[in-house]
Amino acid sequence: MKAAKAIIECLKNEKVNIIFGYPGGAVLPLYEALRQSNLKHILVRNEQSLVHYASGYYRETGQVGVCIATSGPGATNTITGIATAYMDSIPVVVITGQVNTELIGTDAFQEVDIVGATQPFTKHNYLIKNAEDIPRIFREAFYIANSGRKGPVLIDIPRNIQEEDIFFQEYDRVHIIGYQPTLIGNKRQIKRAIDKIKEAKRPIIYAGGGILSANAQKELLTFAEKTKIPVINSLMGIGSFPHDHPLYAGIVGSHGYIYSNKIIEKTDLLIVIGARMADRATGRFKELNPRMEYIHIDIDPAEIGKNIDAMIPIVGDAKRILKDLIQKNISIDTFSWLEEIEKIKQIYPINIKMQSGCFFINPKELIITLSDTLEDSACLVADVGQNQIWAALYYRIVGQRNYFTSGGLGTMGYSLPAAIGVKIGNPNRQVICIMGDGSFQMCLGELAVVREQNIGIKIIVFNNNKLGMVKGLQDDFYGKGHNFGVDLNDPVDFIKIAQAYSIKAYRVEKMDTFKKVWNKVLKEEEPCLIQCLIDPEYTRF
Repeated sequence: MKAAKAIIECLKNEKVNIIFGYPGGAVLPLYEALRQSNLKHILVRNEQSLVHYASGYYRETGQVGVCIATSGPGATNTITGIATAYMDSIPVVVITGQVNTELIGTDAFQEVDIVGATQPFTKHNYLIKNAEDIPRIFREAFYIANSGRKGPVLIDIPRNIQEEDIFFQEYDRVHIIGYQPTLIGNKRQIKRAIDKIKEAKRPIIYAGGGILSANAQKELLTFAEKTKIPVINSLMGIGSFPHDHPLYAGIVGSHGYIYSNKIIEKTDLLIVIGARMADRATGRFKELNPRMEYIHIDIDPAEIGKNIDAMIPIVGDAKRILKDLIQKNISIDTFSWLEEIEKIKQIYPINIKMQSGCFFINPKELIITLSDTLEDSACLVADVGQNQIWAALYYRIVGQRNYFTSGGLGTMGYSLPAAIGVKIGNPNRQVICIMGDGSFQMCLGELAVVREQNIGIKIIVFNNNKLGMVKGLQDDFYGKGHNFGVDLNDPVDFIKIAQAYSIKAYRVEKMDTFKKVWNKVLKEEEPCLIQCLIDPEYTRF
């Protein structure tokens, strides 16, 4: 069969049924094979959003996301999405077209070394030089992407390779020399960890995105309840532990709760599970409590000790290691520690009030309203900037709710395509996309996909005519009045833009109006957009 058709067969063997793509000359043979297949193709409107679609689809379904782009600018447009997936450990397979093999290196039309360009932020990538290697490479690509610490894999395929005739035979066995992820934790290290936990007086479980990647939420809950050890989340770990649980101790970091950071100051043992301990969350841990000791559990050995020295490192799958810990007899008295935590929460309560005399929407109250009205299975997809932090702090995770965002790279324009990917993965789920007016203008074109596919997401745009997060940083570093390059002064009418895509849209300025509109929008099966006016000077969390 043609190599292009063999690629389709490989995708079917990996249980792929939806592909996100944008065609071009270098992938014409592949698209012809795709046309003749029964795979569903979603035509995105810009390759810069392409990987975000696949990312949202994976985060909802657990199936590796797949996307296709042509060579040259099509491929380079995927770079930010690939880096976003890499930082957040999202398994996607990105297929790019390439010029004919004899033209590689000649600066041919739409030629670019996408393999070299993405090497620093893919788990692995391939340039296919022999069409007969296609079955092996695709099987390896999906295995690499979805094993160990998950992440993106890129496959670059010259056009003439796609057109070759090959003898197709399914490739079953995957054996990659040098790539054997450790899943089972070292028994000696686990015993050391148990002994250290038994000695602790003020332990905390620090749960990161690795809990979600390993689908270990149930095991985390069981371990926490069995040991009575409270749980704190990183930004990427939100959703791994229910917020209404008495052992939940909030979100830590530069944009976390004040009380959570105060709790960390008192902690004598931090049990880190599935978190890389990045600077935004843990930059001053050593300064806050130099006596704090660390147990670090992660599937990626490169992350352990990279940012903070771990007294007891355990490499392995979070789900398996938590199961091992649950089976052991870990007796520890945290009663007085939990009482102390409750006192800290009372001393540093969450403040949702805005300054008096403000006539704009209160974003904190808005997020709380979402929490009060959404189903317990709803998914909120946040963009980057102020909206991301407001959502992280005030959206309550209960039941089967999720909070998805670009945590590692902090990519603006992420939430709309990712939310579409989530909804395509599960059409029956409530999916809310929130973003600032800056982020929204980076991905407006994807509204066409929302309308074309009738994606019933609800889009909330926080409009303050500012790049609010950057403005807040400028205020903090240089003082009020020293802002530059953050004003979005053009009077863009987002309502008319939404209506141009035949999407219902509403403009609200006050909370009581928002609540009325929101109750109406919730009953709609169609996609809807709400533009919420936010005080341009309000930059607090």
